[in-house]
Amino acid sequence: MSNSTPTHCRAMKFSLLIEHLGSTGSLCHSLNSATELNPEITGVAPIDKATPGTLSYIEGPKFAHMVEKTQASALILSLDEALQAKATERGIAWVGTSEPRLLFAHAIACFYQAFQPAPVIHPSAVIDPDAQLGTDVYIGPNVVILAGVKIGNQVCIHPNVVLYPEVDIGDRTVLHANCTIHERSRIGNDCVIHSGAVIGAEGFGFVPTPQGWYKMQQSGYTVLEDGVEVGCNSTIDRPAVGETRIGRNTKLDNLVHIGHGSEVGQNCALAAQVGLSGGVKVGNQVLLAGQVGIANQVKVGDGAIVTAKSGIHKDVEPGSVVSGYPAISNKLWLKISAIYNRLPEMYKILKQLQRNLK
Repeated sequence: MSNSTPTHCRAMKFSLLIEHLGSTGSLCHSLNSATELNPEITGVAPIDKATPGTLSYIEGPKFAHMVEKTQASALILSLDEALQAKATERGIAWVGTSEPRLLFAHAIACFYQAFQPAPVIHPSAVIDPDAQLGTDVYIGPNVVILAGVKIGNQVCIHPNVVLYPEVDIGDRTVLHANCTIHERSRIGNDCVIHSGAVIGAEGFGFVPTPQGWYKMQQSGYTVLEDGVEVGCNSTIDRPAVGETRIGRNTKLDNLVHIGHGSEVGQNCALAAQVGLSGGVKVGNQVLLAGQVGIANQVKVGDGAIVTAKSGIHKDVEPGSVVSGYPAISNKLWLKISAIYNRLPEMYKILKQLQRNLK
């Protein structure tokens, strides 16, 4: 780790920037080589807020009209010749690529680097002698690390984080301020746990009896594979037995709840306020939009998409797109939604038909 400020900005000619971005991966581009179209780029900006000296991007037709209005000095464009010609006509330097948003993400990294403190252990941190720390670790103020914790190399633990006994943290993982990692949690390499998240707390396990609810102890494990990112104030519960598992490279937004014993596959994305009940099985590359709720023991197949505010009460087939509450095929849901606004008119027609029949 290196000691640096939260922002890392530098100016460079557009041609040099594109050359640098090309080194980050495959890039299909056509750079205008005219001197006057090789401006100095000092930062990045959204297309509607861009100012001279900044770089922005246009991904699809929704914002294509902004090429005529933007004040950006350079643009990342799709492989649309008409759009590129319009940028040239306006004197805007541009680069064309099949993935404008991805290339713009690489461009942001040229001008911004997240805060990364130098490796040090703050004197206010409380670390049990039995804990094992890797090399080049940062441990911030008021961090509490209990017995049996294992921390990998180049881990960054921000202030007020609490690690319960027997927690494992992989290499290069970042734990942001005020998150809590409970016992029996295993977090892989290159994970990010954002502020306020709670990993491995007790699942909601109670057994009804004539005398009331009997608490079932949650003795299982919570496992986050490599590259998982968990948003602010999200919770991932440990089960009574077995494990709750989040697959490699899956991303959880803020305020997501993963119930005890659930399994989420690899490369999934769960938007804000998604809630999974206990024992849910989510396949690989699944997209769950905001406020989706999934009932106990339901299975969601690989590649499925669930649109916002949908309620899932039965299994979802792989590759399908579902919407609504309870969720149905997205195509059927769209047809029903189109009819919804016509219900008052249809009701009047129905009442008139009933009167005619009488």
